[in-house]
Amino acid sequence: MAADGLQAVTTALGPHPPEVVLLDIGIPGMDGYEVARHIRAAECGKGMVLVAVTGYGQSAHRDRMLESGFDAHLVKPVDPDELYRLLESS
Repeated sequence: MAADGLQAVTTALGPHPPEVVLLDIGIPGMDGYEVARHIRAAECGKGMVLVAVTGYGQSAHRDRMLESGFDAHLVKPVDPDELYRLLESS
């Protein structure tokens, strides 16, 4: 878990990188789009599954999410079954 964008990058790229990152777009500091770009730029971040979990659901947000390197986009409130299916297929 991370409280802001910088901590999210530091945690994801730390000594024990996760396989999956659930990332809010509207986090303090650098937003989720910028966090995703930083993670993707690192070698260990290339294989991570990045999932945007956000209240932003318009097509422009989805396009920006894909451009930033996210693999999937879930709109809040997230359906647990949808998240489970996504994680199973990753």
